[in-house]
Amino acid sequence: MLIGVPAETAAGETRVAVTPETAKKLVGQGHLLRVQSGAGLRASATDAAYTAAGAEIVDAAGALAADLVLKVRSPSEGERAQMKPGAALLGMLDPFDKAGLQALTDARLTAFALEAAPRTTRAQSMDVLSSQANIGGYKAVMIAADNYPRLFPMMMTAAGTIKAARVVILGVGVAGLQAIATAKRLGAVIEASDVRPSVKEQVESLGAKFIEVAYETAEEKEAAEGVGGYARPMPPSWLERQKVEVAKRVAAADVVISTALIPGRPAPELITEAMVQSMKPGSVIVDMAAGRGNGGGGNCPLTEAGKTVLKHGVTIVGETNLPALVAADSSALYARNVLDFLKLVLEKDAAALKIDLEDDIVKACLMCRDGTLLRT
Repeated sequence: MLIGVPAETAAGETRVAVTPETAKKLVGQGHLLRVQSGAGLRASATDAAYTAAGAEIVDAAGALAADLVLKVRSPSEGERAQMKPGAALLGMLDPFDKAGLQALTDARLTAFALEAAPRTTRAQSMDVLSSQANIGGYKAVMIAADNYPRLFPMMMTAAGTIKAARVVILGVGVAGLQAIATAKRLGAVIEASDVRPSVKEQVESLGAKFIEVAYETAEEKEAAEGVGGYARPMPPSWLERQKVEVAKRVAAADVVISTALIPGRPAPELITEAMVQSMKPGSVIVDMAAGRGNGGGGNCPLTEAGKTVLKHGVTIVGETNLPALVAADSSALYARNVLDFLKLVLEKDAAALKIDLEDDIVKACLMCRDGTLLRT
């Protein structure tokens, strides 16, 4: 099959869907791979490395005209216009972007959104949300450390003792757990909060303290368990009690990293303006939900997407694409996710995709086909 890998055109996107490592494997399976010149440069992958792996270097039109196009982000209108009807597209296409999916349908593309893969053991190797969130959690801590005007670890010196930084992590999914592990390695004292009681053991195993909020009704307990590894919206009664507990920890924190997202919904507000005002001057917030909250903020209404701002003496980081700041490793993991998914739909030396709708992963990721939108 003719496979194309165009350069990403979205602002700030540095990742690439295929690395020289995975390019070699695709070529070894008998496929013809065309990579746009410069597609991997920001991810430390040169054209020469792709050529050595057996790929052909082409221009954007050559990559987009392939039978199967592999991308990181959904194609722009201009890119869609260069793709041929009936071609297949694989990438992070945002399953909740109805307008974007309709545009792909109208272009008569067969589109697979990798974010829609179920959270099952079998799908772990192609779970792009986890692979990228893992890197995002790491980078969030590093950015926080860079912006924090003090040190993370406790230090005992002849001039006196420096106290360890107090870090609060809000939301303990993949990103939150990695943030805990990274902050711990830097020597911080860490507390973490999440609506799901099941994560307490994971939090404590990484050396952090879990901020517990009691569940008073059956409705609260049921919502707290979540669905498919994701948190669900919690009842207002519980959220009010959580807000009180979190507010106490935030006021004492030096660094707050918020990671809370609910698929298909605006990010919940966890850090109010009053909480920011209660924090010490020089404190840092890294809002990993930047740009996805009501009004364009994130878990904090003072967050400004794509910017680092100073509010009430607190630095608030609103970076919207943390994995893109670690492009080489993010691309390496993403490209392996892509390669593992292709094993389900692409056979060796095959000229066409094998789309088995009995496969739960394939069915979940298939957004549109033959001019029909399958995701509603």
